[in-house]
Amino acid sequence: MGSKNKLKRFRENETFVNVVQPSRKEILEGFHLKSKWNTFFKNDNPIILELGCGKGEYTVALAKRNPNVNYIGIDIKGSRFWRGAKTALDDKLDNVAFLRTQIELIDMCFGVNEVSEIWITFPDPQIKYKRMKHRLTNPEFLKKYQQILTDEGVMHLKTDSEFLHGYTLGLLQEGNHEIIYAHHNIYINSYSPLEATEIKTFYENQFLEQNKAITYIKFRTLYK
Repeated sequence: MGSKNKLKRFRENETFVNVVQPSRKEILEGFHLKSKWNTFFKNDNPIILELGCGKGEYTVALAKRNPNVNYIGIDIKGSRFWRGAKTALDDKLDNVAFLRTQIELIDMCFGVNEVSEIWITFPDPQIKYKRMKHRLTNPEFLKKYQQILTDEGVMHLKTDSEFLHGYTLGLLQEGNHEIIYAHHNIYINSYSPLEATEIKTFYENQFLEQNKAITYIKFRTLYK
């Protein structure tokens, strides 16, 4: 994407009522929506996050299916989620928001027990060992997610990376987590949850055309 298009999207994001773009300083000093996202949505419906949401395809698709649930796509790249934010506005989806921030700050953006579910869809697997701290399912990130999730809150990991799938399963089996469902190729398993198979992103369709297996794990924390 050209720099002019990016700048145009950045400017449009600033006018979108469903986009929240706090500075890092604002978050560190006390984010005004932490524990108060119900005031943003003007209801007390459950909140579900999509981390590293990209174009926001999953966020928007889930929101269309579940109008009584609030969805927030989170990504640091505003030029990407511009597409999802614009689609949500065009389709008059008032249960969708996008938050521009780094995932490492998630526990400063949401309060304890404020989130019902977390989706992680096709993240960078960060295969190199020195990049382990950036894997969205590493132990430190899992602790942050546990803090903001309700006691019954669940997490979903959907990825084309066999490495990340295996790495995450290993962590979950060692820790205080319950694996609700896991499969290394959800489209050949007739028992795969519909929420994982009925929504396909642009990149997921590309992976499927290349005959890449799509893996999926649904899990929850047993205790905090």
